[in-house]
Amino acid sequence: MNKKVLILSTSPRKGSNSHALAEAFGKGARETGNPVEILSLAGQSLAFCRGCLACQNTHRCVIRDFGDEIARKMRDADVLVFATPVYYYGMSGQMKTMLDRANPLYGTDYAFRDIYLLCAAAEDEPATPGGTIHGLEGWIACFPETRLAGTVFAGGVTAPGEIAGHSALEKAYEVGKSI
Repeated sequence: MNKKVLILSTSPRKGSNSHALAEAFGKGARETGNPVEILSLAGQSLAFCRGCLACQNTHRCVIRDFGDEIARKMRDADVLVFATPVYYYGMSGQMKTMLDRANPLYGTDYAFRDIYLLCAAAEDEPATPGGTIHGLEGWIACFPETRLAGTVFAGGVTAPGEIAGHSALEKAYEVGKSI
């Protein structure tokens, strides 16, 4: 059965290494017949959550920007994929802002069950993505029907495009094919 896949590329840089992971994952998922949409936060207007909690009654954010549009798309996707650079051993600020802005999904009949994390960092130690994984797991814990289905980490990449030839691209592609 085909699954609707939404990939959120959260790097503020166009052509980023984490976006390359998103593209590889998307290619794999498409090749197995899944509809895939990749949305990039780079250059988009994304305001911070105001904490007003109006969304808990309306199931829609009062801020009408790209974050509101993405949250609605997240609700309807079967699979969510977050691609982020690792900054100071955590997710990008853009990714954290988007997770906060997805608050309207809490308590709704969301479709997503499997969530994947793709991340890239200058640091190449195995523990590097730990903080990013932990942060995403905190969000996932608020959605009891979901699980972190897999992660892909590309370490040792800094400048845009530096990921070319990295084994993590093939891994992201294979994970995408496996859904």
